[in-house]
Amino acid sequence: MQRNVGKLDSIVRVALGVGLIAWGYSSQNWLGAIGLLPIFTGLMGWCPAYCPLGISTAGGQCCGQKSCHKE
Repeated sequence: MQRNVGKLDSIVRVALGVGLIAWGYSSQNWLGAIGLLPIFTGLMGWCPAYCPLGISTAGGQCCGQKSCHKE
């Protein structure tokens, strides 16, 4: 897995993940567990959805492609 999530993207993902979990906890809704996904991708620095879309916010190659779209 090549890193395709940049630093700012990681920070935003973790913050949104924590917010989703907090919302789920406060509203007693299990959908808040979805917040684990952006936390995981933010901490790992890799997003599987970016590969087929050819996106990288970290710069460099995208999942083995020669070029990618910077977002």
